[in-house]
Amino acid sequence: MDVKPHDLLRVTDITRLVTRPTEPEWVNEALTLAPFVVVRRAPIENGKIPVGIRGKSRTQRIAAFLERNAVALHVAPEQFVSQKAWKKSPRYQRIKALRVLDFIEDVFLTYHLSWGPTGSVGFELASGVPTVTDKSDVDIVVRAPHFLSVETAKQIVCELSKSPVRIDPQLETPKGAISLIEYSRDDPPMLLRTEEGPRLIGNPWS
Repeated sequence: MDVKPHDLLRVTDITRLVTRPTEPEWVNEALTLAPFVVVRRAPIENGKIPVGIRGKSRTQRIAAFLERNAVALHVAPEQFVSQKAWKKSPRYQRIKALRVLDFIEDVFLTYHLSWGPTGSVGFELASGVPTVTDKSDVDIVVRAPHFLSVETAKQIVCELSKSPVRIDPQLETPKGAISLIEYSRDDPPMLLRTEEGPRLIGNPWS
C-alpha cells in the first residue's frame, strides 16, 4: 500500500492507533463517529503510517501512527475527482464548498494535472460526516511529478481566483509540497514541506 500525504484511511480498530500517552478526551468520540485518519507528511516509523486525527474544531488535531494491517479503506484525493464524489453528497446543492468542485474540475481539465480535495471537504467526502460549512475554504492538492513552469502556475492561480469560494492549492513535487500561490509569485526563498520538516528553498525543481 503506497500512501501519500492527504490520503484518507478508514481504521478497522481504533485501538491500533498509537498516540501520545495521554490523548485528549475528544479523540475517542471523533474516531467513533468517523473512523478515518489523514496521512501526515512524516517518515514511516517501525512500519507504522504517520497519520492525523481530527475532531470537530480546528483546535482538535492530534498526530498518531497506524499499523498497516489496521487499514480497512485507502482513499486518495484524486479518487474523489474520478468518481465525482461530491455530486453524490446529499449536501451538494446546499454547500458552496462542494459545488465549487465542479468549477475546479473544469480549470484542471485544461492543464491535464491530477488534483483532489483535501482538508474538511476531503474528510466529509470520505467519511460522510458533515464537516464543511458555508464559510469553509477548499483545500486541494495538485500532483506535479514533472516540472511545472511558473507561467503555468500563474495561469492556474488566476483561474482559481475567480472562484466564489477561497481555494488553497498545494503543489506536490517530487521533493515535497509547496503552496501553488507562493510558487506562482516566483519570489524565493519559498517554503517546501518535506517528510523531515519544512525548509526554505530557491526552486522546488532544482
